[in-house]
Amino acid sequence: MRRRKKSFGGWLFLLLVAAILFTGYDWLQKHPQHNPYEPLRLSDPSGWATQRKLAAFADDPDNCFAALDQAGVQHMRLPDVGTGTCMADQRAEITGWPSAPAPIRPAGVAPSCAVGAALLLWQRDVVQPMAQLHLGRSVRSMEHLGSYNCRSIRGSISPSEHSTGNAIDIFAFVLSDGRRVSLVEHWDASDGRSAFLQAIRDGACGYFTTVLSPDYNDAHADHFHLDQAKRPGGWGACR
Repeated sequence: MRRRKKSFGGWLFLLLVAAILFTGYDWLQKHPQHNPYEPLRLSDPSGWATQRKLAAFADDPDNCFAALDQAGVQHMRLPDVGTGTCMADQRAEITGWPSAPAPIRPAGVAPSCAVGAALLLWQRDVVQPMAQLHLGRSVRSMEHLGSYNCRSIRGSISPSEHSTGNAIDIFAFVLSDGRRVSLVEHWDASDGRSAFLQAIRDGACGYFTTVLSPDYNDAHADHFHLDQAKRPGGWGACR
């Protein structure tokens, strides 16, 4: 029986596929922020895989703290607190990073490392640029309503992400000129303050697995709820 020879077109197709795969691999090597298999470096720009990598830190605190160390983030790893469903075992008090210069006030808050790392990138790549775009100023500080709180989700018996410190509530931003922009006062303002708040809410969805805002319900009328809840399939909630 005569063996059938592969056509020239068949070989050309295989060569084309190989070239595409090689080009794609080379491109991912040069752009690790888009490669889900490359470790997250906070010094890299944000990319397609950033949220997935940040969310993975919730199950891998040692790698999260290593990423903070690698980027030169000033931080303290605090002792575990709580027990059972209220165990917070990867608390990170971040005290400084030049790339994200606005501290969170009141000082001393220590959400999970996964949340802390996401806050840094969100500030660097979303909050500060959007403040310049919509308000013509940088953000000097961000104000929070708390992180660790052993409680259930409001209206539910399920534990809140706050019960493990894997969440934080942000409610206001102080600008470099002293102005204060808060969700409760300016979410629906007819100026750049509202545009700023809504832009950073949208941008937060690329860093946290849960982003809840005044558009979600009345319980979030005065703050952003940001967390790194573990969800199958990598899906998130952004409202």
